[in-house]
Amino acid sequence: MTDVTRADICIVACAEAFRGDGEIFASPMGTVPTLGARLARATFEPDLFLTDGIASGIANNVPLGAPESERIVEAWMPFRSVFDALWWGKRHVMMGASQIDQYGNQNISCVGDWGQPKVQLLGVRGAPGNTINHTTSYFVGGHGKNVFVPKVDMISGVGYDSIRTLKKPSRKFHEPRRVITNLGVFDFGGKGGAIRLKTVHPDVSVEQVIDNTGFDLAMPKVVKETRQPTAKELAIIRQLDPQRLAEKEVAV
Repeated sequence: MTDVTRADICIVACAEAFRGDGEIFASPMGTVPTLGARLARATFEPDLFLTDGIASGIANNVPLGAPESERIVEAWMPFRSVFDALWWGKRHVMMGASQIDQYGNQNISCVGDWGQPKVQLLGVRGAPGNTINHTTSYFVGGHGKNVFVPKVDMISGVGYDSIRTLKKPSRKFHEPRRVITNLGVFDFGGKGGAIRLKTVHPDVSVEQVIDNTGFDLAMPKVVKETRQPTAKELAIIRQLDPQRLAEKEVAV
């Protein structure tokens, strides 16, 4: 299909991160992850529970920017209720990352020394609780050495090396699962939970990924190409994102 874009590839990869989750609370953050979760529910994961990002569970897969009148509300879920799902593992959040290191430690708090940072970001937000208590994936729209760093300046999301320093009860539901970027898809199948290159997107080389990563990536014997959307999936993506907003989140 000639009209498939890099953003479409990323949306499908984000959808695939939710494959096999079944009836859980999916919390995508950002345009591409949101489209990925809605695509997954519209195809192979119909039991995913999605909200409007505020306080209502939405039963239908509405397009981005759709008026409230098009939403079918199936549940009331204010912020306090999020924790009912969070504490016992029945949630999969897909967050962003200002920095991420070899073992999946994520930083969204600050860049530079904590005492006098160069840049103040969001703060840790819910990242520590997310990463300890349930499955967590990440989407990065611009893959570069400034994001994929040898060591994050501050740990917001807990990676596989850091979790081993905590007591075992705190590690029960810890599962960083996927990192999706504009260049490829990564899992944590390297030694000790290190980030491993899983697939490269069409028209992206393994060398390009390596050159834009600030640490040594674990590699499978064969690096496959990220799958493209089927004709049905592409039609759903276009219906869910009529203004093509996802293109703005993905560097080419």
